[in-house]
Amino acid sequence: MPRDLTADALLRDIFGFDAFRPGQGEIVDAVAQGRNVLAIMPTGGGKSLCFQLPALIRSGVTVVISPLIALMRDQVRGLREAGVAAGALTSGNTEDENNAVWDQLHTGQLKLLYLAPERLASSGTQRMLAQAGVSLIAVDEAHCVSQWGHDFRPDYLRIGELRRALDVPLAAFTATADAETQDEIVSRLFDGQQPQTFLRGFDRPNIHLAFATKDGPRGQILDFAAARKGQSGIVYCGTRAKTEGIAQALRQDGHAACHYHGGMEADDRRAVEERFATEDGLIVVATVAFGMGVDKPDIRWVAHADLPKSIEAYYQEIGRAGRDGGPAETMTLFGPEDIRLRRSQIDEGAAPPERRMADHGRLNALLGLAESLECRRKTLLGYFGETDTTCGNCDLCDAPPDTFDGTEAVRKALSAALRTEESFGAGHLIDILMGKATDKVRDRGHDTLPTFGVGKDLSKPQWQAVFRQIMGHDLMRPDPERHGALVMTDAALPILRGQDSITLRRDSIRSAKNRPAVKAMVSDEDAPLLSALKAKRRALAEAARAPAYVIFPDKTLIEMAEKRPATLDDMARISGVGAKKLERYGDAFLSVIVGATQDMHPTRRKLAGREAGTLYDQLMEAQSRLMRGEAGLDKPLSCSASQLAQVAQRRPGSLDEITRLLGERRAERFGPAFLSLIEDLT
Repeated sequence: MPRDLTADALLRDIFGFDAFRPGQGEIVDAVAQGRNVLAIMPTGGGKSLCFQLPALIRSGVTVVISPLIALMRDQVRGLREAGVAAGALTSGNTEDENNAVWDQLHTGQLKLLYLAPERLASSGTQRMLAQAGVSLIAVDEAHCVSQWGHDFRPDYLRIGELRRALDVPLAAFTATADAETQDEIVSRLFDGQQPQTFLRGFDRPNIHLAFATKDGPRGQILDFAAARKGQSGIVYCGTRAKTEGIAQALRQDGHAACHYHGGMEADDRRAVEERFATEDGLIVVATVAFGMGVDKPDIRWVAHADLPKSIEAYYQEIGRAGRDGGPAETMTLFGPEDIRLRRSQIDEGAAPPERRMADHGRLNALLGLAESLECRRKTLLGYFGETDTTCGNCDLCDAPPDTFDGTEAVRKALSAALRTEESFGAGHLIDILMGKATDKVRDRGHDTLPTFGVGKDLSKPQWQAVFRQIMGHDLMRPDPERHGALVMTDAALPILRGQDSITLRRDSIRSAKNRPAVKAMVSDEDAPLLSALKAKRRALAEAARAPAYVIFPDKTLIEMAEKRPATLDDMARISGVGAKKLERYGDAFLSVIVGATQDMHPTRRKLAGREAGTLYDQLMEAQSRLMRGEAGLDKPLSCSASQLAQVAQRRPGSLDEITRLLGERRAERFGPAFLSLIEDLT
């Protein structure tokens, strides 16, 4: 079925949007027509709409396989707020919640059923789905099917079997999938039969990208958060202990902050998820266990206290910021200890050699991004195969890096490693290069080496920067069998032999006072109204025990503050205000903006923001004029609100059609005038 007015009407009335985002319409078409689809779209690009809207077009139930309970709960809540019959069967449900979902399934009311992949292991699940009239399977975060991916879920391997058993089309969605992962998705979910594939741009131009070398990382995180006080943010950490320490430091610095990691009790984790969803300005300090459960659109910043494990993981995690399209910022801290840790994790894993090589390649790509000499966005998108890049929104575009010819320094470092039989880490090699006769250096006779003291021209921090970049360029790797000693790769040999050169960045960290000012969400003039709208949203959210953004996301409130709608018709034209939400919340927010609500008939209210609403008002005015006939002497006659609404929506083109809607008496009195108004409008 081609995308038509049905899809457009659902987009407007249910989801509150006037138009699809780039690429969404084609995907909606394909999914609605029942084709097998693989869609790779950036985080925040509107993936969920691409299966939620077709679910409303298609008959039967759409089953959505989603990885985390928190994510499912948020999407179900948002759909219900928009008037869609949706439910989830999860281990976190109460008995009453499960019963309600089962009742809707049995009566045929449910349109979307969310399931965790683990539920597919139950023998009764497939039988239940076969009886429920499933017409489509949607798989969110489809990269989880990759056994060597960064978010592998074993139960995702059961989805292909479910598709075959139900014999229904499948639509798979993910934000991160390189060519290798795409091949795995096709093989495991579609039995190797190529689905219709949509690859949408990976660029998130609203996200500012920045990296910094570690120099007191806790202080760097505190400074970054202080410059964004009151904004929702996530700090990702490499260890559970670090999440608790940084969260405590943030609280001591006056922030609302809490920690989250896999070692917490399930109820405690759920409490953090609920708090983050409902509380404005909260900072969550978390391990990556928090990543995929976040469906909050107005996260304004993401910071990494430690280097992520791959470029795909980095892209997924920063993608949690700015999903509403508003400005968002990121900062990723890294140091030589991060690189050593990530390398050792790969080398000490159980993966076969070819997989370890691929994982080193993914880490190399991230280190190349960290050590980039040019635009970060160009480097990041280049990894995903995009070469046509416009940025101006990263730290290197803000201030191009200070570079130098590092060939001589790198050759000295490589030589020091070679002459010590590649048996030592960077600290010992730096002591040799700087001519420091430590006990360790003297005991091994390394103070007699030709490389002893050849690096006195650089300070210890400068040498640390050189070694960090050496590892970033994958010229040396830590060897776990030698307790982290640095060994050269083949890529280092041309430089060591004088056959190649290398450019490095000077290790400098911009001070807080030189960082660009954070962009305000609205102008000073509109800021007080935005605060009032947020206060109203918070009150409504608390009363409904729902996340604030489910009422309206920040982007919608910002548009309200800037455009200041004065009527419900104006309010209906604000992005994100669908018919259901206008009915539920329109008066409340209109009263904040104009100081009063608008008295409007319920039938007319349903037409707010549409041409049919304008025509309804004109029909009402014509009816008032003709209520006693042209001369004003006839017996009073009028149409009901529902009759006027039918005329406004159907726009009959002849007196016969009007007669069928209104009856002969009303058509005789009002028909010619109504037809004239309809003709003028068309």
